[in-house]
Amino acid sequence: MEDKDFLQFIEKVKKKTGIDLALYKEAQMKRRLTSLRMKRGFNDFSGFFEGMVKNPELFNEFLDRMTINVSEFFRNPSRWKVLETKIIPRLLKEKGKIKCWSAACSTGEEPYSLAMLFSRFMPLSQVDITATDLDEGAIAKAKRGLYAERSLQDAPPDLVNKYFRKEPPMFAISDEIKRVIKFKKHNMLADPFDKNYDLIVCRNVMIYFTEEAKNELYHKFSDSLRPGGVLFVGSTEQIFQPQQYRFESEDTFFYKKV
Repeated sequence: MEDKDFLQFIEKVKKKTGIDLALYKEAQMKRRLTSLRMKRGFNDFSGFFEGMVKNPELFNEFLDRMTINVSEFFRNPSRWKVLETKIIPRLLKEKGKIKCWSAACSTGEEPYSLAMLFSRFMPLSQVDITATDLDEGAIAKAKRGLYAERSLQDAPPDLVNKYFRKEPPMFAISDEIKRVIKFKKHNMLADPFDKNYDLIVCRNVMIYFTEEAKNELYHKFSDSLRPGGVLFVGSTEQIFQPQQYRFESEDTFFYKKV
């Protein structure tokens, strides 16, 4: 009965929102959503769904729990150093203007990191960064651009000094950087992808999807990159047969479309 209850919940969510929970790893997803359901006092997923329909705050909490909004600036700094010293210089030899996509951008730390990094190389007017997420609450936080000090611990001090101002107890990102990013809602598993990107950053998200969903997404990311464009993935998300997606490894966790 419990399994049937959860499967019906998956169907109802898909019908109402277009979000297909069946494409996420079931054990992880079910564990997180069961925890939220019980915390909110619902005995089963049927009642939980009805509660979500009636209460937008509960629905947003469901999205938060589902999309794991954990992010910080320049997460895994050694990979950002490779982006700065190897990937961006090569991209800029090929094109003067850069088109980027930060997919599943959470609360904005990643696309803002990109914009700050590109500011070391070129006028920001030459950078086009789209940042997308399924969770509208996360996008709203990203647009506000207010961050706790701990999320800045890996950010280069010169960029923090240049592009943040203290608004105790938070740090506010500058309008100059904000203007570079176009934030919008997007469901990677259902919505179409734009084309001709030079750089797509999608990190620490694919680990939550089934192998079938990952396979489809890697094909779609490849189709969205220009030849020579790069997919930058998370530090637990190595692609073991990149050639099947028309990729070759340019560095660890960086895949160049061939």
